[in-house]
Amino acid sequence: PEAEADVVTKTSGVVLQIMVEEGDRVQAGQVLARLDSDRQRLALKQSEANLRKIENDFKRQEELIGRKLISQDVFDRSRYDLDTQRASYEIAKLELSYAEIRAPIGGVVSKRMVKVGNLIQLNQPLFKIDDFDPLEAMINVPEREMRLIQAAQPVQMLVDALPGAVFTGSVARVSPVVDASTGTFRVVAQFKDDSGQLRSGMFGRVRIVYDQRADALVVPRSALVGDDKDASVFVVESDVAKRRKVKLGY
Repeated sequence: PEAEADVVTKTSGVVLQIMVEEGDRVQAGQVLARLDSDRQRLALKQSEANLRKIENDFKRQEELIGRKLISQDVFDRSRYDLDTQRASYEIAKLELSYAEIRAPIGGVVSKRMVKVGNLIQLNQPLFKIDDFDPLEAMINVPEREMRLIQAAQPVQMLVDALPGAVFTGSVARVSPVVDASTGTFRVVAQFKDDSGQLRSGMFGRVRIVYDQRADALVVPRSALVGDDKDASVFVVESDVAKRRKVKLGY
């Protein structure tokens, strides 16, 4: 898949509900599971109560500073306390939102690693999501063919697991470097599979068409005589075979 993500928790807690299963398609931001959130909910209420108290205190301080009954330093400290508590309240809301496990990307749930009742720790992986639209094939091509492969070239792929099926796509990216240990460079081809038959991890054979010639004059390879620099063919004229020099294309 072009995009894949491990869904991890940003808080700890007990899993109360699982909303999706392996194979389900999900959208980015969709709720996948819910954790026990009693502690976060109480912390939010406590923070909200403290915020209301400090807001009321600040309003009184505004009246006093207007009547010049308190110093500017006391008023500034009251305002800083209010800003700090507002930030604490937003943090408490954020912590509560972490009790809902949401999908970071759209795609298909390829793996579920949690069950209802499990105690989840911070940063523990719960699901794996793969975006199969499009799928990418990684091809290691010999370096002698680097000048022949370019982005946007059409490709065809045959997959061993699906005999007879031909999948069409195009070259998405060509690596600018050659792996010195293998003498190959990486080519990435993308495929859109509307049939849903392709699966991540399958092995396939890719055919890349790097040039096309329409209405080309062709002869069998076996009809050529000589080498590429001095090629010729025999042409039948009046039942007599005559040798003719030719200039080769392919």
